[in-house]
Amino acid sequence: MSTGEFPEVRTGAGVLCGRREGGLAVFLGIPYAQPPVGEARFAAPRPVARWDGVREAFAFGPPPPQEPMEPDTAVPGGLPAGDDWLTVNVWTPDVDPAARRPVMVWIHGGAYKWGSADDPAYDGSRLSREGGLVVVTLNYRVGIEGFAWIEGAPANRGLLDQIAALEWVRENITAFGGDPEQVTVFGESAGAGSIAALMAMERARGLFRRAVAQSVPGTFFSDALAGDIAETLAGELGLRPTVADLSGVDPRKLPEAGAAVTARMREYVHRWGPVALTPTPFSPVVDGEVLTTTPWEALAGGAARHVELITGHNRDEYRLFLLLAGLLGRVDERLASTALGLFGPTPDAEQAYRAAFPDASPEHLFELVQSDWLFRMPSLRLAEAHVAGGGRAHMYELTWSAPANGGVLGACHGLDVSLTFGAYSGLGAMLIGPVPSPETEALSARFRAAWTAFAATGDPGWPAYDTERRLVQLLDTEPTVAPYPEEASRRLWERHPFAALPLV
Repeated sequence: MSTGEFPEVRTGAGVLCGRREGGLAVFLGIPYAQPPVGEARFAAPRPVARWDGVREAFAFGPPPPQEPMEPDTAVPGGLPAGDDWLTVNVWTPDVDPAARRPVMVWIHGGAYKWGSADDPAYDGSRLSREGGLVVVTLNYRVGIEGFAWIEGAPANRGLLDQIAALEWVRENITAFGGDPEQVTVFGESAGAGSIAALMAMERARGLFRRAVAQSVPGTFFSDALAGDIAETLAGELGLRPTVADLSGVDPRKLPEAGAAVTARMREYVHRWGPVALTPTPFSPVVDGEVLTTTPWEALAGGAARHVELITGHNRDEYRLFLLLAGLLGRVDERLASTALGLFGPTPDAEQAYRAAFPDASPEHLFELVQSDWLFRMPSLRLAEAHVAGGGRAHMYELTWSAPANGGVLGACHGLDVSLTFGAYSGLGAMLIGPVPSPETEALSARFRAAWTAFAATGDPGWPAYDTERRLVQLLDTEPTVAPYPEEASRRLWERHPFAALPLV
């Protein structure tokens, strides 16, 4: 242990040197597994090799290979440098092993095909400093490397990476001042879907005590669907979806196949169903081995009853995707009817939605059914399944509208990330603006206070969810506790099983 400007910590693999920044000790780019290249390509993560001497932990590790966020654009910063993709980063108030502070581990989102921990939006300094706890962020394999079904490789390699990172936390975080018995995983979108999967997985048992799942996506693939998608992805390269075929392709070139398939996914709606109308051909696979069942079924059976949970969603989840698709103000009756038929929970979903929301415009119905299918109802049902299985869950809905663009985006997908970290860059700058208002900062402070209190005590400051009162925290300028406000949608979806999505 060292307390100077360059604090040192001894981990199981060797000594690390970090830096003091804003009163915190910060360690970046720490490997938690071997680079998944060469013989380790498409394999489960392997223990990191030991090193001699002192290793500098001053810079983030390279992001895993991934396609660009926008078609016809380069990956920001060019191709990733180096192949040490599997790294963690630590922010801590001190490196005293006796401190035993709560630990929060962030799993980023990005449709299971984008994202990395070096995103400035995931700066853990405010959470660590204000909450007095240790914050960890991590990289994991995404896209074809992490989630495509590949013959000869374990399924859900991205989830296995996350487990390896959590095992690193269990074995090493004490040296950074953290308590391995007080670990909270938190994540948004694909990160929340990952957390839901981890709660269902036997091999993740005991690695975390609490979980915060923000905007849980309901997309989990069956073996048949994942296999068909993988054949299409590999076929883009004239190959089969096998380790033998794909391991010869440069990892930095493989995302191009994913981008090409994504660009024409609508062509596969007759085989892939509503998945073909989402932004990504990747999701966790219910393969029967790594992930034996969906999170909703597992939690209802008590698989994670000892894990305390916060889950919730944003009121206007899908509106961001309307903007990105250029559809704001352009959805007509035909598009609304198609969406209600494809995404609704029952064969008569169009009639049911129109009866439940008689005053809704075509665009609102189009947005509503996709918000419900993709994020809102899966998040609600995760809380309900956890309670049914004997667990404790707290539910929230973000109802505060993003101030940028005149508030037209409402409480859209991703808005909660900037509020959680208090870091307003990237998507946060687009939704909130370059300079947060006092109102924004006050709401962000409430987010951080609730999340860090939950990590320390299991109590975020509002009542636990139950299926009688259905009380949730509405996060807005003036937060209130009220019965779950999306009752009409809840009733429409209450019998939907959220099973693994089939090959049509």
